[in-house]
Amino acid sequence: MRSTSTLIAALAICGMCTSNAQAAPDEIQVYTEEMNVPGEFGLEQHLNYTLEGSKMPDFPGQMTSHHVLQATPEFSYGITETLEGGLYLPIAFTADGNSFINGLRLRLKYIAPRSAEDKLFYGLNVEVGYDSLRTSQSSVGMELRPIIGYRDEAWLVSFNPILNIALAADASHEPQFEPALKMTYRVVEEARAGLEYYGEFGSLNHLAPADQSAQTLFAVADVEVKAWDVNFGIGRGNVHAGDKWVVKCIIALPFK
Repeated sequence: MRSTSTLIAALAICGMCTSNAQAAPDEIQVYTEEMNVPGEFGLEQHLNYTLEGSKMPDFPGQMTSHHVLQATPEFSYGITETLEGGLYLPIAFTADGNSFINGLRLRLKYIAPRSAEDKLFYGLNVEVGYDSLRTSQSSVGMELRPIIGYRDEAWLVSFNPILNIALAADASHEPQFEPALKMTYRVVEEARAGLEYYGEFGSLNHLAPADQSAQTLFAVADVEVKAWDVNFGIGRGNVHAGDKWVVKCIIALPFK
């Protein structure tokens, strides 16, 4: 009960913050139950390179994604057994040699208490912050990311039915539905292989049919080397996705 009341209070604080209204292309990740222990700092370096992406902006001033490298450090801290805080600093390097800091985002992640024998997990991640108008038509907003999953010795499945909500006064405030799914199988002791799926179905009140939505499928590998965790993947977007081919890598190192 104490953890639940702490979560509610923290989310209330988050609700008063500013945020990014769009799903960030600098972070291509499905959230699971993994968290820092209380008092532990962590760093994840997100690296995404668009091999074939959009060359025409969708709105004035937008940074197109073709041949853009996104390099986003994510700092995290274990607050309690069930709460973890995080901070993102999105940085982009464009093909013409320019570089941009594209905002600042904060997150709070909650995973419900469970025993060591429990295979199922669930929780919620709330992300708020500021995003440059180079990457979003709304510079303020909020992401709500429920986390529902299962993990055993062989399989990991995690589903994130994400809602992105624009908060800027001149933007639509209808939640955007952008689900993400991860499924991997342990092929050797220190490595898993599998798939990650990312969809964009538009407004929650007027969902686009599957054949008209943007969807991207990644072939991924998760490798554990001592304290290092590495997620690597290559993704292919369908005809409605802005990015056709994307390579991503997440390198995680905890600071104990």
